[in-house]
Amino acid sequence: MKKRFKIFIGSDHAGLSLKNTLKKFLIREKYEIEDLGPYKYNPKDDYPDYAFKVCKKVLKNNSKGILICGTGQGMAITANKVPGIIATICWDEKSGKHAAIHSLGNVLCLGENIIKPCVAEKIVKMWLEAPCTIENRHIRRLNKIKKIEKKYLKH
Repeated sequence: MKKRFKIFIGSDHAGLSLKNTLKKFLIREKYEIEDLGPYKYNPKDDYPDYAFKVCKKVLKNNSKGILICGTGQGMAITANKVPGIIATICWDEKSGKHAAIHSLGNVLCLGENIIKPCVAEKIVKMWLEAPCTIENRHIRRLNKIKKIEKKYLKH
């Protein structure tokens, strides 16, 4: 039996179509999702607004989030400003697996202009279903990142 948890999803205007495709996919896969917007196309939507909404929910619920923009970069940059978030940009199944296993990523960032929907579905599936077998070397590296976060949060 697969572990099921709520997934929070959001995009900007450039990721709206892929977000809607992934919502349908996740529902078919029996995941509980919460869409944090946008709900219709607006070219004035800004990725930081939706990235922050998703990250707050991920942390509050000890869950996972998916963010989509044109390239995934803007979402990842914003999400990684939130202490406790490990956001990774993925472009294929291997990067999705590594994001889950090596980085313990809790937010997956995708680029609608970079990957096809069928590839995005495979990435999401790999990211959500990868076994938690993190090695000590990865834990060591993640702890170093946490120290950096703590150091700069004091300023």
